[in-house]
Amino acid sequence: MPNKTKKEKESSKSAKSGSKNSTNNNKDGPHENADEGGGKRAPASAPPPTQLNKIKYSPATTVVKKERRHSSSRFSLSKNRELHKLPALKDAPVVERDDLFVQKLRQCCVLFDFVADPLSDLKYKEVKRAGLNEMVEYITHNNEVLTDAIYPEAVVMFSVNIFRTLPPSSNPTGAEFDPEEDEPTLEAAWPHLQLVYEFFLRFLESPDFQPNVAKKYIDQKFVLSLLELFDSEDPRERDFQKTILHRIYGKFLGLRAYIRRQINNIFYRFIYETEHHNGIAELLEILGSIINGFALPLKEEHKMFLIRVLLPLHKVKSLSVYHPQLAYCVVQFLEKDSSLTEPVILGLLKFWPKTHSPKEVMFLNELEEILDVIEPQEFIRVQEPLFRQLSKCVSSPHFQVAERALYYWNNEYIMSLISDNAAKILPIMFPALYRNSKSHWNKTIHGLIYNALKLFMEMNQKLFDDCTQQYKAEKHREKYKLKERDEVWLKIEDLARHNPQSQKLQPLRPGLRPHDQVVALVDGLSAVYSMETDTPTTEDTPTSEDIQLLKKTVETEAAQGVKELKELKEKALTRRKSELPQDVYTIRALEAHKRAEEYLTANQEAL
Repeated sequence: MPNKTKKEKESSKSAKSGSKNSTNNNKDGPHENADEGGGKRAPASAPPPTQLNKIKYSPATTVVKKERRHSSSRFSLSKNRELHKLPALKDAPVVERDDLFVQKLRQCCVLFDFVADPLSDLKYKEVKRAGLNEMVEYITHNNEVLTDAIYPEAVVMFSVNIFRTLPPSSNPTGAEFDPEEDEPTLEAAWPHLQLVYEFFLRFLESPDFQPNVAKKYIDQKFVLSLLELFDSEDPRERDFQKTILHRIYGKFLGLRAYIRRQINNIFYRFIYETEHHNGIAELLEILGSIINGFALPLKEEHKMFLIRVLLPLHKVKSLSVYHPQLAYCVVQFLEKDSSLTEPVILGLLKFWPKTHSPKEVMFLNELEEILDVIEPQEFIRVQEPLFRQLSKCVSSPHFQVAERALYYWNNEYIMSLISDNAAKILPIMFPALYRNSKSHWNKTIHGLIYNALKLFMEMNQKLFDDCTQQYKAEKHREKYKLKERDEVWLKIEDLARHNPQSQKLQPLRPGLRPHDQVVALVDGLSAVYSMETDTPTTEDTPTSEDIQLLKKTVETEAAQGVKELKELKEKALTRRKSELPQDVYTIRALEAHKRAEEYLTANQEAL
């Protein structure tokens, strides 16, 4: 019996994954929907956020315990790290605030060590942290503070602190990360990085921000460096990166196509090369908002992104990490263009898992979300392959797969689609439902199957009776064919017994089925006939003396072979030298070669 506690846990995780946190209003999340023309409108529903709220960050004692891997990136430390506290911005005269702001930004470009010696430069670290805090407050609560001189300094300060080489992955094999079980790897330098991210986000969201000025400094190289950091293992950092990249996408129209293209490249590398990247869920969350703002009709570029990127993402083994965001993106495409329904569903059926039941439950969750928005005419085009797969799921010995498939019959819209096309669907589903109503090991499945059968019966009583009679007739035909086959084998056995040559064979084993006995008997007769000529005579027929002589000869040869094998094992193994080369130049080179005795450390006597 399967471990029900573990399976129930997997089921609850899969069932919650589609709708969890759908109403989480993170003020830094991409809730503004920027379409291709740069306009903003509120989306119908926000993409599912990543599972930040489920991660329980460990206290300091636990982080110290986790020394098996360093959680900090490698920074190029500044040589002169002595910082002196500057006057507060709010206390400085108005004419001096701009210069003081620039000084504070440059001061925050100094980098400190948080790994090798976390307790070093504590005084100067606190000066930098206080300066970052002050600038965040200053830029948030004051207007007209972003002058032209601030833009390059702010971008430089962000780049120096954030753009760095990430540490080697603590999980290079790409095994599945479970947010409920596994602890994330946290960045040791986060006390400063968090404030730098916070400042730059407030900088982008400031009402004084001018994209025309900032585009000189926030360019393609800047975006590419930011995208490379999405592989960070710290979920807090990826959440800031997600929001900042979405703000850049909304404000810089010239960078939109480049951002989408670079995200595609990350996905291609993830799908077809590495299968390991920590930021897939966040990138899909950004794309969920972008897709929601696509103008109609959809461009061919966007349709190819759906077919070539989003659908193949379903085959990666770590699907559970980003599946809610992926399903949201797929559904957004179908709400935009219903003609994409058929290739999407056929693509899902193509990548349908065969040996991974939790992944199969995720596919069933996504398929139900698609069926919730499907158009009736599109449903007709995919109903047969779709319900053939559902019949296999209903017959699955894994009770969670069968249970999730049978929950479709609790969905009113899906039931209305089934009712309109019952003549096609019921003959496909009935054998699986009827067979498992008696044979499935899980009692809960029995109840769900009876519910589905009852709904089918209420839809069309006559069709249900016809399917029942057809199923019983088919079972009767199968039994009749099996019985008929056994009878044919018995006839063959009887004919074989009456063959004169059958007396020379060993008696049949009573434990075998009739046709297995006959196969053995026929094989034996074939062996006897193979020793005979095409026109056998009485002289060619082997006598009992010939058989005894043959048996004795075989035994003698076998004993001799065993004896030779034992003698071979007892002999000492000797190395057989290879033949010398016949090439004259090679022979001369070997004769002229001398060993470098002074470099050899081996014992010459042993050689």
